[in-house]
Order: sequence, then C-alpha cells, then structure tokens
Amino acid sequence: MIPDRHVLVTALLEAGQPPESFQVPGVHEHVPIPTDFWFLRPAGGGWELGYYERGVYDVREVLPAEAVACTRFYEMVTGFPDE
Repeated sequence: MIPDRHVLVTALLEAGQPPESFQVPGVHEHVPIPTDFWFLRPAGGGWELGYYERGVYDVREVLPAEAVACTRFYEMVTGFPDE
C-alpha cells in the first residue's frame, strides 16, 4: 500500500514513469500544463483519479482515503500492482 502522495510520486518516478505523464497537486505539478496526463487530486472529502486531455478532466474513480487512492493511482499509471 502506498501511504501518501509524496511516496506515490517517488514510486512512479522510480518505476520509470515520465514526469510529464502525471500530476499530483501539492507534490508534482506542471507549468505550463501538458496537453494530457493522469491526475490524482483531493475532492469533497475523497480523492479523484482520472485523465486530463485538452482541457478536460475525466474523473474515472473516486476513492475515500489517500492511501487507497495512491495505491490505485499507481496501478492505473503503471499498469502493475504496488508490491
């Protein structure tokens, strides 16, 4: 289980994910914003996971806790379970 956003970003970079392929507010953000990337963000007491493309945030899942959301986000972005 990935406990928080800071550990998540480190794990994604160590797994070889390009830095521009994902965004995690407060930990790993882009200026200017790329045309497409995976995102994890807090929302309404939960966490939204999804894909941003050409100005549109497509929320694919909403999860209740940061650790659960971080672990799922890692799986979505890498295609592999967290070990």
